[in-house]
Amino acid sequence: MTSPVALQGVPNACQLLPTLATGGQPAAAHLAAFKAAGGAIVLDLREPMEPRPLDEPATVESLGLDYVNVPVGAGTLNDATLERVLMVLREAGPRQVFVHCGSGSRVGAALIPFLMIDHRMEEEDAVGQAMRVGLRSAELMEWGLDYTRRNRTP
Repeated sequence: MTSPVALQGVPNACQLLPTLATGGQPAAAHLAAFKAAGGAIVLDLREPMEPRPLDEPATVESLGLDYVNVPVGAGTLNDATLERVLMVLREAGPRQVFVHCGSGSRVGAALIPFLMIDHRMEEEDAVGQAMRVGLRSAELMEWGLDYTRRNRTP
């Protein structure tokens, strides 16, 4: 899997699954290219008060894409946050989703449960994929793994 063409230039851009692209903060041109390539949903994991280069909700909505913000930060590393991320990904079905934060680190952590629970990946493989999309924090990795260990059925 390589960086999706529509998201070239986005930090840590990756086509993780056929319907799931990931990365850091996109520019307006990346969002337009994502829409043109069949994109449907932008899942933003940045906190609302983080500095942004554009009014992302307005830009996404003007393109006819669905915008969902699930803030991931120091005060939101809990089960409820991961369950909101999982709900968006599960309800997307076959629609293309682009999940991003500022760099990709929070994206990697939040996707560990999706990869392990929904896609039955082994822990080592899921962590490897999370690191490939930008995960760089041991605390964030443990957040995703802890949730998965408690919620994964054998």
